[in-house]
Amino acid sequence: MNQQAEKVELKAQRRTVLGRQVKQLRREGWVPGVMYGHGFDSVSLQFEEHSVERLLSHVGGSQLVSIKVAGQKEPEMALVRDIQRDVIKGTVLHVDLYRVQMTERLTAEIPLVIIGESPVIRQHEGILLQGISAIEVECLPGDLVDEIAVDLADLQEVGEGVYVRDLAIPSGIDVLTDTDEMIVRIVPLEEEEVIEEMLEEELVPGVEEIEVITEAGEEGVEEGAEEAEED
Repeated sequence: MNQQAEKVELKAQRRTVLGRQVKQLRREGWVPGVMYGHGFDSVSLQFEEHSVERLLSHVGGSQLVSIKVAGQKEPEMALVRDIQRDVIKGTVLHVDLYRVQMTERLTAEIPLVIIGESPVIRQHEGILLQGISAIEVECLPGDLVDEIAVDLADLQEVGEGVYVRDLAIPSGIDVLTDTDEMIVRIVPLEEEEVIEEMLEEELVPGVEEIEVITEAGEEGVEEGAEEAEED
């Protein structure tokens, strides 16, 4: 797991252009957005497009961002809560930021990153089922981590798995996700066809959250971006 050592900044300007006029704003190279939070009046903002793209290329939902609003002495600390992109071009249409208070606990999602290799998979003795890819937590903003690693090298036999209860959680972070949720598990090779049939026929509730990872690669699910609502 990685503590947030590097401070990430994003410059912003207060936005007066609203409604359908934001289309012109985008043509001029700006991305509209909004910042809101508990006990905080929402503020309409605009960001330089290249700055937003650069930020989003390496910042996740659990990474604190310092928002430097022009004309404001002190920056605001925030989390990126929603990104809306053009479904064709992939360009950013709108950004939602959640302003945090460093002394107030919040809920956030921390991504789970799979590392290492299981000898069972390497020797083609089993296949890997992947469940959830993030956990929901509650903590102070300063206690957030960028990610939590899940090491496959710890899985030595078919039938072994990693569940939320097995994760090493830093102090100060309370996990809200069910501790019995599966992250990864190794099953026998002969179960692959059965699992694929279950996926196709949707016989198991919630099975759409499971990816089957074979020696040929991973079966991912592409998510389409939603078009932005006009502010």
